[in-house]
Amino acid sequence: MKKQDFFNLEAVEAMDRVDGRLKVTGAARYSAEFPIPKLTYGVLATSTIASGKIQSLDTKKAERAPGVLAVISHFNAPKIPGYSEGSNPAKGATTKGQPLRIFSDDIIMFYGQPIALVVADTLERAQFAAGQISAQYQKADFQTDFDGNVSHADYPAQAKNRNSTGDYVRGEVDAYKKAPVKIEAEYVIPTEVHNPMELQSIIAVWDAADKVTVYDKTQSLKGAQGTIAQAFKIPAENVQVVATYVGGAFGNALRTWPHEIAAVMAAQKVGRPVKLVVNREQMFTMVGYRPYTWQKVSLGATADGKLVGISHEVIGQTSAYEEFTEGTVNVSKFLYACPNVNTSYKILPLNVSTPTWMRGPGEASGAFALDCAMDELAYQLNLDPIELRLRNHADIDPERNLPWSSKYLKECYQEAAQRIGWFKRNPKPRSMQSEDGMLVGYGMGTGSFSAGRSAATASIQMSADGTYTIQCATTDIGPGTATAMVQIASDVLQVPADKIKFQLGNSSFPKAPSQGGSSTVSTVGSAVTAVCVSLKQKLAALAAGQGESAAVKPADLVFENGKISSKDQSINISYTDVLKKHSLPSLDATEESRAGAERQKYSFYSFSVHFVEVHVHPATGQVRVKRVVSCADAGKIINQKTAGSQVIGGAIGGIGMALMEEAIMDNRFGRYVNNNFADYHVPVHADIPHIDAVFIDKKDPYINPMGSKGVGEISLIGMAAAVANAVFHATGKRVRDLPITPDKLI
Repeated sequence: MKKQDFFNLEAVEAMDRVDGRLKVTGAARYSAEFPIPKLTYGVLATSTIASGKIQSLDTKKAERAPGVLAVISHFNAPKIPGYSEGSNPAKGATTKGQPLRIFSDDIIMFYGQPIALVVADTLERAQFAAGQISAQYQKADFQTDFDGNVSHADYPAQAKNRNSTGDYVRGEVDAYKKAPVKIEAEYVIPTEVHNPMELQSIIAVWDAADKVTVYDKTQSLKGAQGTIAQAFKIPAENVQVVATYVGGAFGNALRTWPHEIAAVMAAQKVGRPVKLVVNREQMFTMVGYRPYTWQKVSLGATADGKLVGISHEVIGQTSAYEEFTEGTVNVSKFLYACPNVNTSYKILPLNVSTPTWMRGPGEASGAFALDCAMDELAYQLNLDPIELRLRNHADIDPERNLPWSSKYLKECYQEAAQRIGWFKRNPKPRSMQSEDGMLVGYGMGTGSFSAGRSAATASIQMSADGTYTIQCATTDIGPGTATAMVQIASDVLQVPADKIKFQLGNSSFPKAPSQGGSSTVSTVGSAVTAVCVSLKQKLAALAAGQGESAAVKPADLVFENGKISSKDQSINISYTDVLKKHSLPSLDATEESRAGAERQKYSFYSFSVHFVEVHVHPATGQVRVKRVVSCADAGKIINQKTAGSQVIGGAIGGIGMALMEEAIMDNRFGRYVNNNFADYHVPVHADIPHIDAVFIDKKDPYINPMGSKGVGEISLIGMAAAVANAVFHATGKRVRDLPITPDKLI
């Protein structure tokens, strides 16, 4: 049983999703759908000011309404034991801040902040009663206007603790200024809201005075378990978190939000299970969003297109009570070979709720600015945008000065360019038209994201009937995690996939990290590989441990098609017969897997390129995306179908980012005016053409046993730039503030 035999996905064909039938038939059960006896319903009432104090709260009508069990506010909320630790952000907190502590005081810090929770015996009664609550406020000055307050931006406290500014410098600061060819441009990303189909939801059930079960929409089972345990000061093992299915998240379920604590609190207070589902309007203010971000990218190059300097300045929005930071400047540090790079990242506190990570967190925003600037530089140099990137290809990681674990970005450029017909275009802006008179443009963008791997544990049980159950406390927000894990296990065990069940979505299973950051397959897949190898070793020891076969070494055994054999055929036995011979009803194993010293020797990243063809109406400025080719360098692809779906989904998200998505703030009131699906536009089927998802599909030799790197983030990172660059090629107009709406083109 040699190491190279453990994994051979080349022989595995793409599988349909193991949970596909459950999902399309409606049998899959999401967090708000569990049939809990004596269930009650919670509805949040929210503030109608952006800053100030609650002077009075009239809840009498709500309390007297039919079916109401409780109205909870800061006046009567049970004390959350964990809230007593640390400073309260509402009482003289520093800019470091902390998460909102719901119903802990009378301070209002943003419009739509929860001020009360109604619990009733039906949803409709809870909604009616919540509408009967009225508040009187002592209003305070507030600021939600990013542009009007940008001078107040400052470095994050964490960065200032590292050095005086938190800036990154490699080589000479602002070296671009000395270059013969320069680009200086400012770019804006508006606030963008996750808006998955499934609303944020939770059902909280207290099983005992110190024991609670929550059915929660979360990407982090262990994270939610720890947060709830800390807040209510109960043992973590007494908190069970269930998230069997998650209907999209994009990052907004990576942390435990105040509404979740409120539901657990309410269930404790009323002594019955409480279901709380955040409504669509509240999704804009209670569960994070991509923050409004201003960027300035300055590039300097020689006349033949070699980069001399990159300067990247960023100011990102955060809340007035909690710092949020993300990796907006990250790509500028390593994506292109450049001796002189300096970046600056500041945050601007405003009277808004706290942002959070959104797919391609920070890097998606940063790559838009960087790759649009690269496109501008290419046109100024009269150089093909691909050629400019090839001349500045980073053969090693310039930030860490380490070799890449693997990198096939050049192959991505070549494959995607050929597929979309890049070299057949006329490179001159506004030079191409379709037969129906539309302006035609081609654009491209590059994406990259860290290929992470952390620690995870998996358990397996083989039953005497030849079925296998694997458990791990990971979640699945849509990429097909269970399917990939079944494929991995099938390949390692050499048994049919339909004999394997992968169970996830429960915090009582062996530990796993959050599903986020494009690291789940790498991390959990490594644990699944390890536990399957462990099971094979146990089977080998049992098979080689008696009779004439006792002299056979387990390492010399071959596993194939559910059988164990030796070269001399003294052993030729099925896995199930091994258990029968030893009178074992089952065989178990549990293994942890984590990254090793290779993380210090190599730089691990996934890469992508996106090519887009757009048609723009010359009179109205309407933009239609006609073709998309996305090519990913993500190591060995475990499942072409599910990975392809991720790339398509990311491309759609990038098109929405480029052309549609924007949460619009009315700064007179500090309130979003398009906080609904009618006015906040996201791509629909009519907006999206065929998307050609392509993979280089070559193993990374160092990252994990499968050789697989993450796909989720790179499927979006760089896409918005590709669309914007295509629009410029079509129209000759450079739009640097997203989204690119018709009014900006006419």
